[in-house]
Amino acid sequence: MAGAIGRGERNRGQAHRGQVLDLILTRKRGIHEKATRQWAAQHLATALRLGFGGEYVVDSAFDGPVYFVPDRTLLTAEAERFGIHGPADLFGGVVPHPFVATKSITHPAPEGARDLPDGWSPALGDALAPSVLPGVTVFNLDDARRAGRSLLASGMPIRSKPGHGIGGSGQRVVATAQELDAAIDSLDAAAIGEAGLVLELNLATATTYSVGVLMVGTISLAYSGTQRTTRNHAGHEVYGGSTLRCLRGGLDDLLRAAVDERERRAIAASVGYDREVSRAWPQFFASRRNYDIVHGEDGAGEVRCGVLEQSWRFGGASPAEVLALRAFDEDPGRKRICVSSCEVYDLIDVPAGAEVSFRGEDPVVGSITKYAIVEADDAPACSAPIGDATHDSERHGHPA
Repeated sequence: MAGAIGRGERNRGQAHRGQVLDLILTRKRGIHEKATRQWAAQHLATALRLGFGGEYVVDSAFDGPVYFVPDRTLLTAEAERFGIHGPADLFGGVVPHPFVATKSITHPAPEGARDLPDGWSPALGDALAPSVLPGVTVFNLDDARRAGRSLLASGMPIRSKPGHGIGGSGQRVVATAQELDAAIDSLDAAAIGEAGLVLELNLATATTYSVGVLMVGTISLAYSGTQRTTRNHAGHEVYGGSTLRCLRGGLDDLLRAAVDERERRAIAASVGYDREVSRAWPQFFASRRNYDIVHGEDGAGEVRCGVLEQSWRFGGASPAEVLALRAFDEDPGRKRICVSSCEVYDLIDVPAGAEVSFRGEDPVVGSITKYAIVEADDAPACSAPIGDATHDSERHGHPA
């Protein structure tokens, strides 16, 4: 596990025993997110046999091992500064370039594209093609107009997705050149230059799946599941939770245990995506890998399945992941479990047996209750089996 924060800082600050720390790098997030992450960090500390030290404070030094729970994916240089050298040192992931943590890596750049970022992998787009929907990534608005018109020539609508967007923010479905121009005119050129813009085929009907793998201490678990939506206080449809069927092992074990063809295709797409990203950037590592996969029909009635985006950070499904991790830690003989995370924009009484990570007034989002619960001791008996949660394609991209 990671040692002190920066080798030259070992002798500064008060020394503590090994512990798990909340690493806050994005100050704009709501207090409910910090509370939920710290709730999870306390459970991670128990599983790792470490103490929980709260929020990381600059210039602290530690006698024992340190494990970080960052609020976003880290860059390689940042990880080195914090003494993070591998997946055993954090709950999340580390990437060599900022755009690698965004949706933008999912598709190739169009022919003749300009302004590609340093570290861009020309070969990755072709390698990912079997695991994603048809689409392209651009880093300026002129390329967006040109590539968008080319995609619309198929006669089917496309989806515009800013690379840095979370929870479907900024996404628009366009079917005509006029709609495309309107969507592009609404974008921030500087933000697109930094994080990219994804243009991909939009599915007429679709189910969104969550597939992931978690490695904490001596425990590795993998899961497949579906997401739910809810409405926030502004009336917008947002992420409302995930139900996950978990087993000990990795993505390959999950693929072998797939119970139906749609689930198998979703998991296979995740396996392929994960493999090719690791090949493109050998410096990349992560202890928490989550993939959103869509399965449905395009405008011509063809069934398609592909990864929409990746998450290598603490996410909406993480409270459920942590419950599963805790169950596996407490019972070494347990092989499977079904868990859920839930977010409700109100102050509610939670179901019996649920664990609340936040219930209160958040200055940013208003009243919200967030909890996680074990649905079933045996994953196949899960009350929300794979394929039950069907969503309109307008709802793609909820945070996992």
